[in-house]
Amino acid sequence: MFSRYKKSAPVAKADQEAPKAASDKTPQPAGAQSIRRPGGTHLVPAHPGVTDKERKRKERMAELKVELHKRLLDNLNLSALEHATESDLKQEIASISAEALEELSVVLNKDERAALHQELYDEVMGLGPLEPLLKDDSVNDILVNGPQQIFIERSGKLELTDITFKDERHLLRIIDKIVSAVGRRVDESNPYCDARLADGSRFNCMVPPIAVDGSLVSIRKFKKDKLGVDDLVRFGAFTEEMAAYLQAAVATRLNVIVSGGTGSGKTTTLNALSSFIDNSERILTIEDTAELQLQQTHVGRMESRPANVEGKGAVSQRDCLRNALRMRPDRIIVGETRGEEVIDMLQAMNTGHDGSMTTIHANSARDSISRLENMVSMAGIEMPIKAIRSQIASAVNLIVQASRLQDGSRRMTSITEITGMEGDVISMQ
Repeated sequence: MFSRYKKSAPVAKADQEAPKAASDKTPQPAGAQSIRRPGGTHLVPAHPGVTDKERKRKERMAELKVELHKRLLDNLNLSALEHATESDLKQEIASISAEALEELSVVLNKDERAALHQELYDEVMGLGPLEPLLKDDSVNDILVNGPQQIFIERSGKLELTDITFKDERHLLRIIDKIVSAVGRRVDESNPYCDARLADGSRFNCMVPPIAVDGSLVSIRKFKKDKLGVDDLVRFGAFTEEMAAYLQAAVATRLNVIVSGGTGSGKTTTLNALSSFIDNSERILTIEDTAELQLQQTHVGRMESRPANVEGKGAVSQRDCLRNALRMRPDRIIVGETRGEEVIDMLQAMNTGHDGSMTTIHANSARDSISRLENMVSMAGIEMPIKAIRSQIASAVNLIVQASRLQDGSRRMTSITEITGMEGDVISMQ
């Protein structure tokens, strides 16, 4: 079956192919642009395996997918894909697949055909083997260690999946599809990249030769459903007393830092705390990758931007924060403080923007204070350590410590109040 998107076959064909070309012609609707290219390629049957039946069939399906994908690229008019509907494209994929399977004398049942068509659609329009994982709401993180290892985090625990890429070239093609969509480039001269997927998920990659055993990919999936404080209490992340105390702290405009390790739930906690902010306040958020989901009416969101392929156009979190101070915010929320923007964040907390919040990577409340001191020192500001600590003590009121336990669960393990200075040391309780 040939869809209305198929172009007429070209006239210049070998004599023996002329009758077939003539019979394949289908009239085009006026003004329609075909997504099918003329011509095509012949398929090579998958090589028979020498292992057990299940593995042999899996290898054959993988070979089929590769060959069918090549045929799709040869036959589809890629410039017209963005104008084609999903149903039209899937119909065209089914048509091309049917031709190829008949040519190869391959018989598949209905479920196998449907799975093959979906995988081919994911290759053309999505992120290939990663697409089912992106659609699985139970998956929090996707971690790729080369083409043959794809791990996921589900319920706080890592699992090795049976999903693989065909080879390194296949993995690099998917990486290139992601980074090119945001105007970036990854190659030997620029071997790593941060980006945000269309659904808001955080993406990071590193390619050879820096990645020795194959390209590395990390995807932190964007949560469509925001967890509120009630949800966190129900899951045991907060106690009811903690939730009540933090609600009072936010309402009285205390400055809060959420501290924790990687994957401990810092952003989720920050989202939950933001729900206590009054709807009448003007809030500006600044992030490297937009993840916060504030529900208030008066929210302005900013996202930093890396340099383009020419090394120009970078906008840092510090640039955003400095500009935000001129935009009359009641509160400023920085998704994560990790560099020289810490100076402007502390100054904002000290100069009338009470109730501001941020997160920081640290394993304890005391460690988070040390991290703040180090970031101020590394920013090139020549201040005595006592002056730095005094600035921190006057700016920060509470440190909420988030932790991920060995069983994968996430808990708020402490709430620490900064009470001031005792000599040269910041006192906490």
